[in-house]
Amino acid sequence: MKRIALIAALLLMLCTLSASAEETVIRPQWRVPDHVTWLLEIAGGEVGYKEGAHGYSKYGEYWGDPYAQWCAEYLCWCVDQVDKTRGTTMLHNEYPLYSGQNTGMRWFIREGRFIARNGNLENWGYQWFRGEDEFIKAGEYIPQPGDWVFFTWTSDADTDHVAMVEYCTMDDAGNVTLHCLEGNNPNSVARVTYSISDKKILGYGTVHDVADWTMRQGNSGEKVRQLQEKLVYLGLMPQGSADGVFGAATAEAISAFQRSHDLRVLGIANIETQSALDRDYQAKADTDPDMWTIIEDEEWDD
Repeated sequence: MKRIALIAALLLMLCTLSASAEETVIRPQWRVPDHVTWLLEIAGGEVGYKEGAHGYSKYGEYWGDPYAQWCAEYLCWCVDQVDKTRGTTMLHNEYPLYSGQNTGMRWFIREGRFIARNGNLENWGYQWFRGEDEFIKAGEYIPQPGDWVFFTWTSDADTDHVAMVEYCTMDDAGNVTLHCLEGNNPNSVARVTYSISDKKILGYGTVHDVADWTMRQGNSGEKVRQLQEKLVYLGLMPQGSADGVFGAATAEAISAFQRSHDLRVLGIANIETQSALDRDYQAKADTDPDMWTIIEDEEWDD
C-alpha cells in the first residue's frame, strides 16, 4: 500500500509541475482506482517511444499488424502490461481490446460507460448524470484520469483517434484543458493537451459509470439490461427477459409504465420515465428483505 500511495503522490506532483502558473489541476471527482494509477504509470513510461521504419511499432506488432496506425494499439498494450504485471483483468472488462474505427467507442457504449461531449449520444438520445434531472451540457463532463477520449478529424461521427486522460487543469478564466497520453502523434508516444470545448472530441469512454441516457427500440447493451432488470423487478416484464436488447416487449413495458404514471406514452425510456422508474424501484427495494444488505460488525461493545 505504501508503494501505491507513493505512485499516487508522484502522479499528483507530476500533474502540478505540468500545469502552468495560471492553471490549477482539477481534483478528480471520483476516486482513482489503483489499476488506473498503474495504467497511467505504464502509459507515461512509454512517452518518447518512436515508431521505426515504414511505421513499425511494437504496439502494432502486439496487435498483429506491425505497420498499423497505433493510437488504440498503444493504449491496449499498456492495459495488457498492467494485467500481466499486476494480475488485473482490465482487458475486455475495464477497457476494450481493439484496433478498428469506432470499435472502441461502441464497446464503451455497450458497457454503459460513455459520455458524448455534447451530451447527446447518437442513435440513443440525451444523457444526464446519474441521480440528476437535467441533461448534460456540451463540455460539462470533466474527464477523469484513465478515461479514453475519442476524436474525429471530419464532421461525421466516426472515430479517427483515441487518447487517454492523465489529468485536467483549469485556468483563471474557467477554461478546462485535457492533458492526455497518446500514441501515433504523429510517430511517437507523447503528452498532448486539448481544450474541453474542442469539437473534434466525440466523447469519453469513462472509468466510472456516471451517466444515464435515453433508450429506445433498437438499442442494446448494459444500460438496456439494467433498465430491463428494473422492469422485471416491478412486474412489468417476465423473469429471465432481461437480455440487454430493447425490443418490442421492452417498448411495451415502458409504455405501460408511462400510462400508469400519467407520463407521455412514447415507448422510449426518457429522463422523466427513468426517474419515475428509479423511484418505484427504490421504494419497493427498501421494503424487500431479499434486497437488504446485512453488515456484520466485527465486535459489539458491552
